Amino acid sequence: ALPSVQGQMENLAVDMGYTPGVLALFYKVAIGSGVAPLVIFMGVGAMTDFGPLLANPRTLLLGAAAQFGIFATVLGALTLNYFGLISFTLPQAAAIGIIGGADGPTAIYLSGKLAPELLGAIAVAAYSYMALVPLIQPPIMRALTSEKERKIRMVQLRTVSKREKILFPVVLLLLVALLLPDAAPLLGMFCFGNLMRESGVVERLSDTVQNGLINIVTIFLGLSVGA
Repeated sequence: ALPSVQGQMENLAVDMGYTPGVLALFYKVAIGSGVAPLVIFMGVGAMTDFGPLLANPRTLLLGAAAQFGIFATVLGALTLNYFGLISFTLPQAAAIGIIGGADGPTAIYLSGKLAPELLGAIAVAAYSYMALVPLIQPPIMRALTSEKERKIRMVQLRTVSKREKILFPVVLLLLVALLLPDAAPLLGMFCFGNLMRESGVVERLSDTVQNGLINIVTIFLGLSVGA
């Protein structure tokens, strides 16, 4: 029903003489083409240090825990549909489920592909969830750990060579392109940003991507979602 209502509103606006404005242009360029989330991922990649992960690969399992939140949210949306409370299709449920990963750019990118009609609501929910993490996380940490455990100083197990740090994003991109080609655009930009950071030959560009560029694109992304 949502797409038909949206179409009716667009037709009504055209009949009244309105033409697409600057916000519509922002939406078309930033969200419609998927450029904004990709550029943000490039910035996140440039800010990420994989040294601790390469030194202790077992910590990868900690990141895998986010998948439980994603699948729990998908199942929750499908459960609401099953009991007739709220009608969600499978693509809509999948787009909603990515909120469980607490990753705003990914949520926007995926919802733009699977459920554009829910883009605004999903973006607001994802970023609200991310903003609430500093409030939600401390009580849970205090409940599950002792004061002595919280005072443990984590040290890197070994020194990671520069060659390892450069090869990691290249190998990661190749694996993703072969095994999960649909995720290659996002991970490709992420790996490219990380490669700029670790190569050390484009420090000025890496600094621009980490700071100025990602902040500017975030502004346009917020305006686009609101549009």
